[in-house]
Amino acid sequence: MKRVCVFCGANPGTNPAYAEAARAMGTAIAARGLGLVYGGGHVGLMGIVADAAMRAGAEVTGIIPEVLMRREVGHGAITHLHVVATMHERKKMMADLSDGFVVLPGGVGTLEEAVEAFTWTQLGIHDKGLVFLDTDGYWQGLARLFDHMVAEGFVRPDQRSIASFTADPMEALDALAAFRPPSTPSWATPAQR
Repeated sequence: MKRVCVFCGANPGTNPAYAEAARAMGTAIAARGLGLVYGGGHVGLMGIVADAAMRAGAEVTGIIPEVLMRREVGHGAITHLHVVATMHERKKMMADLSDGFVVLPGGVGTLEEAVEAFTWTQLGIHDKGLVFLDTDGYWQGLARLFDHMVAEGFVRPDQRSIASFTADPMEALDALAAFRPPSTPSWATPAQR
């Protein structure tokens, strides 16, 4: 593992623990000798994780679409900042440049990025793990939803292991390093093939 992609909010949220978790995550990435890949913004949790990683000596790569360059205030003090045309290009480049994903608290955009990364591993498009940094239980509702999807037959039990949850940044990095993707057999029954 060389680089970790962090998905997180362009806002800091209302709980100070979220900002502290972002600082801890950036510092942990640097402490492991890893690079950070993220959404390229200078605001909210994005800016906090990037600044912490930079201060601790990590290489930081941001990818931001043109439409958000001004709104999210593209970070001018990181190692590399790529400005791309679309959100789709942003997500593809983030996935291509990283070896796994950590998800900090965030809003709908953060959730969408994380679910897409989960889906790509589920379908065998890539083989990268996904860890939700569950600060103050922020992601527990999503963990229950994933479990419900398994119980209702929409996600296979072995695929549920694609996403893990921890409140500790070092444990998140350990989980990514140890991740092995599930097999990707067809959902079709023999009669449907």
